[in-house]
Amino acid sequence: MKLSRKADYALRAVRFCSRLPKDTVGTIDQIAESEQIPREFLAKILKDLTSAGILVSHRGVYGGYAMAKKPRETTFLEVIEAADGPIHLNLCTTPDRCCDSQYRTCTMRHFWEGYEVKFKKTLEREHFAKYS
Repeated sequence: MKLSRKADYALRAVRFCSRLPKDTVGTIDQIAESEQIPREFLAKILKDLTSAGILVSHRGVYGGYAMAKKPRETTFLEVIEAADGPIHLNLCTTPDRCCDSQYRTCTMRHFWEGYEVKFKKTLEREHFAKYS
């Protein structure tokens, strides 16, 4: 599995915001410069993170982005799935299962389903307080 650039940038943007002092915001320009993320791409990512309830946006002259919750309450899994959608390690674990004809008899399906659960639990245990 390879983490998408969008998910990587989303994690870095949230890390930046998790390090901000309480009651302050980070502007899109500050985040882009600090984390070396293209501004236009970052704008789309910040919109997704705000829609997912991970960040809050503040408009106006003194506007910017801040954490919606405490860094300890924000997991890597939340951020990655806000950027890329649900994680699936193999096509057979997706809702539309690409190989329905073999789904019931496939001996590999249980491996992928089990590993996916373990991987997601690992990402759920990682939170931004560790990296703030």
